[in-house]
Amino acid sequence: MKKYNVIFHIDEIEKVNLVLGNINNLIIDLGEENLQVELLANSEGVKLMIEDSNEFLEKIKNLKLKNVTFAACANSLRQMNLDEKQLFDFCRVVPSGVGELVIKQTNGYAYIKP
Repeated sequence: MKKYNVIFHIDEIEKVNLVLGNINNLIIDLGEENLQVELLANSEGVKLMIEDSNEFLEKIKNLKLKNVTFAACANSLRQMNLDEKQLFDFCRVVPSGVGELVIKQTNGYAYIKP
């Protein structure tokens, strides 16, 4: 079966449940073995990647177990006075969220923003 590459984009903290649900539903529909999924956070969405007191921790860990990768925008972290050390240890930092979106889409990733 074909491998699908998808990047989900979150920049509004109030849409966290929606984006996590969308990712989970996609995995159920197409199967994790057929997907390469990244969740990119920028703007206030980077708060989703902060480990301390994260109410979404279990959902995030479950997605990580399903090979979802997580990325946070360095520019947004700076603007929000957040330190990379506060992020989940499995979250990578990209120089800019918009740059990551351009790179992924140029490389054939489907773009989804709930």
